Amino acid sequence: MRTRIAALVGVLTCALVAGAPALAEDSSRTAPPSSDHRVLHPKHTSGNERGWIAAPVTGRWAPVRRSSDITREVVPGVTYTQWTQTDARGPIQAHLLTINPRTPGLKIDYADTGTVKGVATVPDILAVDGAVAGVNGDFYDIGRTGAPLGLGKDLTHGVLHGRTSGWNSAFYLDHRGRPTIGELPLVLRVRKHPEITLTQYNSPVVPSGGVGFYTPRWGLTSGYAVTQGQRKGVVAVWIKNHQVIRKTTKLKAGKPMRGSMLIGRGAGARQLKSLRIGSRVVVRARLQGGPRMAITGNHLLIKDGVVNVIDDRVMHPRTAVGIDRDTGEVLVLVVDGRRAGSRGYTMLELANLMVDLGADQALNLDGGGSSTMVARGTAGRNRVVNTPSDGFLRRVANALEVTYRAPKNR
Repeated sequence: MRTRIAALVGVLTCALVAGAPALAEDSSRTAPPSSDHRVLHPKHTSGNERGWIAAPVTGRWAPVRRSSDITREVVPGVTYTQWTQTDARGPIQAHLLTINPRTPGLKIDYADTGTVKGVATVPDILAVDGAVAGVNGDFYDIGRTGAPLGLGKDLTHGVLHGRTSGWNSAFYLDHRGRPTIGELPLVLRVRKHPEITLTQYNSPVVPSGGVGFYTPRWGLTSGYAVTQGQRKGVVAVWIKNHQVIRKTTKLKAGKPMRGSMLIGRGAGARQLKSLRIGSRVVVRARLQGGPRMAITGNHLLIKDGVVNVIDDRVMHPRTAVGIDRDTGEVLVLVVDGRRAGSRGYTMLELANLMVDLGADQALNLDGGGSSTMVARGTAGRNRVVNTPSDGFLRRVANALEVTYRAPKNR
């Protein structure tokens, strides 16, 4: 590990003394949010779990104490570091993967089960590609379709899912393969049908008035879950070999996707009226700028070196990814939470720690019980290195993975 990480104690200089223990739950919340709100706007975690409330910041300055550092190489170009850090609000346990993407044989990629709405534990997702390390990825439609809320692109399979607006803050590899964090628009169009405006691509919800496109990569059909229960004013158009083979107003769940499907709601359904049996339909999906891979989160924690969040109240387990522009390294962080030995972090604390680690850009990924880090151990087997707050491994939609194939000349 570079000296910057080894000397983090000197970088993390101080914190304000808190006025009370930081172990209370968020009792200010009333009824849980509606399912629509949960699908479209989760604030901290996919499951909308209640977080502990951080103690108010008052009093004098006090030093931050760091202890129990463990650092080891996972594979060439990947280092894992674990430490305990204590300030006036209490202790946290942190887990960091420092990744040099220029290492020969090393790849950073999007990972899932093979279907967009399939869920599995992080170790099982990483096993699909034989990854040596990784963390949970995007927020997802937990308990319903299981699909991720944002966009995803795989190095091999291309664009897998996304929406044209509303959830586009991404970690991605640009067209040259350079790690980047920022807003990443998804462009969707139906060739020779300008009257149809696509809003979603393999996404958990088609919004009112929108049109979504679903491919076999989606998995089994989800019925009216994708229309938020709306049954009237819905049209589905089945497509095979780029030709319309069926139009229907009924949506069934649990059926194999033998072809692709357009689903419209309200005004979106009316846009599909121009399509007839036998009509040619070619849908194109691309991410602006031609990135090689991408995965989204819900907030840019750091933008151009400046902290971009203000929430310093609700503490959760956290997962984040950042980029150190000086070194070109990718920094993947998990902070454990909801237990006496690790209270969790607020969004502001998470951003500040990423700054201290050297990140100039950083993105918040799904947290809470989803926060899971896996790294290959000294025995050559992958293992979960953090302590997931559910007490068991949550099944999630996707992951950010690292694969390694030793060059033949090594």
